[in-house]
Amino acid sequence: MSIKNNELSQEQRKDLLQTLKTRFENNMNRHEGIEWAKVQAKLEASVEKLWSLHEMEITGGEPDVVGYDQQNDEYIFYDCSPESPSGRRSVCYDREALESRKKNKPENNVMDMATDMEIELLTEEEYRELQKLGQFDRKTSSWVKTPDHIRKLGGAIFCDRRYDTVFMYHNGADSYYAARGFRGSLRV
Repeated sequence: MSIKNNELSQEQRKDLLQTLKTRFENNMNRHEGIEWAKVQAKLEASVEKLWSLHEMEITGGEPDVVGYDQQNDEYIFYDCSPESPSGRRSVCYDREALESRKKNKPENNVMDMATDMEIELLTEEEYRELQKLGQFDRKTSSWVKTPDHIRKLGGAIFCDRRYDTVFMYHNGADSYYAARGFRGSLRV
């Protein structure tokens, strides 16, 4: 078993913070009333969270602040890329689904990838909240956290935006498509 290096170099941290700041300033509608200086202070105090944001960034997620949880004093980041993150597509839902495939297995699965990145998979409700901030997944779709009762029956759910409407659908959890990935969230 290999040991994972969850540390960024000083230069990687600096570059990531600049990328996040630029995205934050260019998309103020996603986080009205939130100040970048306060977000940056939290990020600089949470090096392990910076690593997760870096993972979100390098897989095409374009993470951005979408809210603030006052009770827990946490800023909430979601993947805000226009389409499902390109580095997280062609994956089935979870390890059980991956292992159930007899042939043409995908390289990975959503739940293991999210765990490795130390992020949470968006729920359907969070996905719908994201869609209020812009138009996402107009050509792709994204797996979302599937309720246990659906997963126990072999299914998983995903969402997209078509015809100016957010849709939720189902598929077998072992299915995977080049245009379907997943979006994550992170609290800092």
